[in-house]
Amino acid sequence: MSHPAIKPGNTAVITGGAAGIGLASAIAFAKAGLRVCIADLGEARLAEAARRIAEVAPGGARDVMAAETDVGSHEEVQALADRVKGEWGHLHVLMNNAGIQPGSSMFGPRQSWERVIDVNLWGVINGVQAFVPRMIGQGSPGLVINTGSKQGITTPPGDPAYNISKAGVKVMTEALAHELRNTDECQITAHLLIPGFVFTELTAKGRTEKPAGAWTPEQTVDFMLERVSDGDFYVLCPDNEATRALDEKRILWAAGDIVENRPPLSRWHKDHGEAFASFVSRGGR
Repeated sequence: MSHPAIKPGNTAVITGGAAGIGLASAIAFAKAGLRVCIADLGEARLAEAARRIAEVAPGGARDVMAAETDVGSHEEVQALADRVKGEWGHLHVLMNNAGIQPGSSMFGPRQSWERVIDVNLWGVINGVQAFVPRMIGQGSPGLVINTGSKQGITTPPGDPAYNISKAGVKVMTEALAHELRNTDECQITAHLLIPGFVFTELTAKGRTEKPAGAWTPEQTVDFMLERVSDGDFYVLCPDNEATRALDEKRILWAAGDIVENRPPLSRWHKDHGEAFASFVSRGGR
C-alpha cells in the first residue's frame, strides 16, 4: 500500500534534507518518481546531497532543487514556499525534518536555547504555515510528516531545550492532524515521525562507524513509509536496542507520573527506579 500523495510527477519538500533521515527520505521520494526539493544549510552539503538524489531521480538534476534555508526564519521559509510554487507548482509531500541537538542545560546560555527552539520547533511551525494552506487549496492528496523524538515524549533529564522543542513538535503535529481531518474535502494527512536510535550527523558524536544498537537512516525511512502508508499517525520506530514493547512501557510510565502523582521524571528518581524496573520486567500493563 502507498500513500496517494507519493506518486510519479508529484513534488516533495524536505527540510534538513542534506543528510541523515532527510537525505534518505529525499532519495526514497526521488526513487518513487517525485521531484524533490531539499532545504538545509551549507552550500557544499546541499550540492553533494542534490547530486546523490539526482542519480536516482527519473528526470535527473532537473527534478532536484537544493535551497539554502534557515528554517527558523519565517521569511526564508516563505521564500522557499514561493520558489517551489513558482518553479514546480503544486506541492504534495512536506517533511519538516530539520533539527539540531548541540546540548543544553537548565541554566545554560540563552542563545543556545533560542537556536534549538528556532530550528526544531519554529522550523516545523514555519513549514506548516508556509506550505500547508497552499496544499489544502490544491484539492489533491497530500502528506505532511514532522520529525519528532522520543525525547519529546518521555523527556529524559540532560537536554531540556531539545526535549521542549520536540515536545512542541508532537503537540503541533497532533493539532495539525485534527485540523486537517476537520477541514471539509481536505485530502491531506499529517504524521509524527518518532525515530529510534539512528546513526546520523546528529547522533554520531565523533563516531565514524554505526553502533550496533542504531538503525540506518534508510531503515528508518523504509519503516516510516510503510507505517504512513498504513495510516499510522504516531510512527514510533524501534531500533536494534529498543523494541516497540519497551518504548510503550517507557511512555506509559511517563504518563503515569501524572496519574499516580509521582515526582516528575520519576523513572530517574532514586525512590522510583526499582519500581520502574519492576514495571518493565512484568510487562508494564
